[in-house]
Amino acid sequence: MSEKPSFLPFALPDIGDEEIAEMADTMRSGWITTGPKTKRFEDDFAAFLGDPALLCMAVNSATAGLHLALEALGIGPGDEVITTTHTFTASAEVVRYLGADVVLVDVDPVTLCIDVRGIEAAITPRTKAIIPVHYAGLAADMEALLALAQTRGLKVVEDAAHALPTTCGGQLIGTLQSDVTVFSFYANKTMTTGEGGMVVTRDAELAKRIKVMRLHGISRDAFDRFQSTTPAWYYEIVAPGFKYNLTDVAAAMGLHQLAKLPRFLERRQYLAARYREQLSRLPLMLPAEAPAGDVHAWHLYVIRLDASAKVTRDEVIQGLSDRGIGTSVHYVPLHRQPYWRDRYGLEPEMFPHSEAAYQAMLSIPLFTAMSDADQDRVISALRQILM
Repeated sequence: MSEKPSFLPFALPDIGDEEIAEMADTMRSGWITTGPKTKRFEDDFAAFLGDPALLCMAVNSATAGLHLALEALGIGPGDEVITTTHTFTASAEVVRYLGADVVLVDVDPVTLCIDVRGIEAAITPRTKAIIPVHYAGLAADMEALLALAQTRGLKVVEDAAHALPTTCGGQLIGTLQSDVTVFSFYANKTMTTGEGGMVVTRDAELAKRIKVMRLHGISRDAFDRFQSTTPAWYYEIVAPGFKYNLTDVAAAMGLHQLAKLPRFLERRQYLAARYREQLSRLPLMLPAEAPAGDVHAWHLYVIRLDASAKVTRDEVIQGLSDRGIGTSVHYVPLHRQPYWRDRYGLEPEMFPHSEAAYQAMLSIPLFTAMSDADQDRVISALRQILM
């Protein structure tokens, strides 16, 4: 009897000795919560984006960052915020945290990013903000979206969980004219701190509010208080804040992950190009490339079965699983999730592009620690299943 093949996960973090040494140094230092390494990570992130006007604030998740951004913008009961149905629930749930309502719109059928025409049709007098989601590493049509937002007086908070280091119109996501951009450093992202995120804005007043609200509404930064060489115990609570700060242990990992990001991107681009070359003759719709001159971060590699395929999406997933290969589906759209479906009376036919993509899609392994031989396993398995 042949041995069962070793399991190839859908995603795997790429952690090296540098991250481990930095984290060990942090733990030996005695400063393990938000402190000097978190500040250094924020500064390094701003330097990576390359715009001195940007203010970067580390948080414990992108979800926290989105929540803080909307709170700082004054979103509340009676307001509406538009986002896409084709996303993880975090993009929408933060709106409900504040008592506002979510309005979901469909996606572009090629890019699977939010459809700007759908946004325009969904705007009402209650609309206050838009949360575009950059999907799988490809930027949404931000030129059109920002123009629409400016014309209609709407705030824009970019969900850039998939979009580091994506570019749009030659500019890094995070440096556009949105009000706030939020990145994720979850374990499967293009770089990781285990859990974590970064909030980026040019607006000093928004940044001030976000800094206060990310740690209990305290008027002074905890690091500044506790590193002081003179008694500095006094603080004031100026708002009912949250507990959203990033630890120095996590930031220590992020320092080196950020430094490796150009190399990580190069590897992801190589793997994505190899998939495109090797899978092009199969009955698949391969993911859209970035426009000429722009960068796709390749956080995910999402394939869709075309109409000529003789197997279903679920059969492909099972066939890969049988061969020891992990997959995922990004996403079960929000209009199919009980909470969103029932609260807003949503039906699949209201979102034809997202629905069609969902029925046909799966995400196949793509991560920087993946070898060419690992990728060959995936390619060979897909050929066996689909040909």
